[in-house]
Amino acid sequence: MRLRLSAYYAAMFAFVGVHLPFWPVWLEAHGLSPGEIGLLLATVLWCKVVTNPLIAASADRLGARRGVMIAVACLTLAAYAGLFGAQGFWGVLPFAVLGGVAFAAILPLGEAIGLAVVYARGLDYGRLRLWGSVTFIDASVGLGHLLASRGVDLILATMVALLGLVVLACIAMPAHRASERAPAAPRAIAALLGKPVFWLFLAAAGLNQASHAVLYGFATLHWRASGLSDATIGWLWAEGVLAEILLFALSNRILARIGVSGLLLLAGLASALRWFALGLTTDLSALIALQALHGLTFGAAHLAAMHFIARAIPANLTATAQSLNTAIAGGVIMAGAMAGAGWLYSSFAGHAFLAMTVLALASAVLAFALGRVWRNQRI
Repeated sequence: MRLRLSAYYAAMFAFVGVHLPFWPVWLEAHGLSPGEIGLLLATVLWCKVVTNPLIAASADRLGARRGVMIAVACLTLAAYAGLFGAQGFWGVLPFAVLGGVAFAAILPLGEAIGLAVVYARGLDYGRLRLWGSVTFIDASVGLGHLLASRGVDLILATMVALLGLVVLACIAMPAHRASERAPAAPRAIAALLGKPVFWLFLAAAGLNQASHAVLYGFATLHWRASGLSDATIGWLWAEGVLAEILLFALSNRILARIGVSGLLLLAGLASALRWFALGLTTDLSALIALQALHGLTFGAAHLAAMHFIARAIPANLTATAQSLNTAIAGGVIMAGAMAGAGWLYSSFAGHAFLAMTVLALASAVLAFALGRVWRNQRI
């Protein structure tokens, strides 16, 4: 069971390790401006607001999370394969949006299965999830080195090959079922959205995710423009994930000491520091120090979100809750930030990071409030 779950995270985040740092580079090379890149990324985020909850709630209702995962993984592979030969915003848009939306639907289903198995068998989620971070490093660093001697079309070819592994990993996932079947999709979604504590969690988690918009959309382009090589940039991304791996390895100890809301508060404060400093410098030594904070800005927030859902949400609604987190926190809120990030980067270049500090501080305030009103109980 550990091997299958670890293989799933490894396959998923190997793809993310190519997509996250180098997808904007491929888009720019195929005729998209910074504003169009931001709009495309935001379109994916907006679309999954609708699609993710419906897909996940249907999977909860059917009790067939793995089957739905396999179907959307195959759709993702087909969509990205359709991008070969695409040029310009309108040529790229339909395939990129379909692929991005389909891939986003895999994640909440996989997390719902993974966390259910973790809590049922007493496993350490962080030690399973860290294999995704390991493959993220391998993919981002490896491709960064290859791009120095190969064209940017290698980015898409690598992504499509890795999606083939994602399909196989989804097929190998355990077919874990909740003891009770969820209600129909509209009722399941309404039941969760009727809980004020769930909204507080979504806002805190969403603002922290949204504060990463400039990093995810434009850090590679910004660092390239400052004269850093693709190989160096790959190592910078990898360094952040090394810090993430360390956090995941120690996650159960840290969680026991500061709790879910404490993790989320720590993530918000670390994010504020990181974005403020990144807005002021591209000095390599400073970037090396700041990228080490990724273990807190992303890793701590991710762990907090996963454990909140596992502890606060009824077992038969966890896929729906995961999808709502992806759709609202990582969709509505992140989409607004990503669209703004395109304009901010076009207008202010690296100083766009400074605006992200405000979102991070707001996340920290809401995380503190969450700790005051939620005490590890089911909602």
